[in-house]
Amino acid sequence: MDEHGRLTRSGWTTPGCAGAGQALIRSWSLVVDRSSPVSQMDGLGMFHGLVRDGSLIDQSCPQQSPDDLENYYPKMILSYGAKYNDGTTTYGAYSYIMVSNKHFMIKIPDNLPLDGGAPLLCAEITIYSPLKYYGFNKAGMHLGVVWLGGLGHIAVKFTKAMGLKVTVISTSLNKKKEAMNHLGADTFLVSCNTKEMELVMGTMDGIIDTVSAILALLPLINLLKINGKLVMVGAPEKLLELLAFPLLMGKPKQVFCVL
Repeated sequence: MDEHGRLTRSGWTTPGCAGAGQALIRSWSLVVDRSSPVSQMDGLGMFHGLVRDGSLIDQSCPQQSPDDLENYYPKMILSYGAKYNDGTTTYGAYSYIMVSNKHFMIKIPDNLPLDGGAPLLCAEITIYSPLKYYGFNKAGMHLGVVWLGGLGHIAVKFTKAMGLKVTVISTSLNKKKEAMNHLGADTFLVSCNTKEMELVMGTMDGIIDTVSAILALLPLINLLKINGKLVMVGAPEKLLELLAFPLLMGKPKQVFCVL
């Protein structure tokens, strides 16, 4: 069972073995029309949450959104742990047959091994999408990355490749060497060190919070510049608390939750 499938207390459950394999990638035997850009045995990938047939396309959930945000429409069908219109369950990579609109399939390059490409459809897109959507892809920007887990590793790699200044924010010094020597982060900040946090207040253009546990948000928000953005890509099971008054009295800040 993966992180998504475990979140039962937050209202998301998955039946049986469906909790694995949301990043689906394999060689497919396809039934395609003549206009399809893919062949019958191409290596194809499917993003989690993007399985839909024509019967689900209506005015509230268009086949191809002009803003490319189809995965947020209310009538999407998840690639695992969801129900098709006929009541059958989607089982992700455990599926023998899966039906999807070709718009939601992507061809995997021949020089990319399938096992290496699968993470691109889950963890990597979880990070890349908000980086691009919220404008954290401009060289010279200062971005904070909270926690150096799986998503945090990817966030540091992506943003350094884009030319950003990257500060890893963690609760201890345990991962400082890995963050700076291995991944190339510019600075490392211990969130429990009040003096360190005060020295960098108001210096960051944005923060990517990858933590899937309860944490204090206000200290992170205080690190942002005017109109800075805190983007949360983790999925805590319990409610997060954030006092409104300090935000009202402080600089304009923006907080987003993205999954």
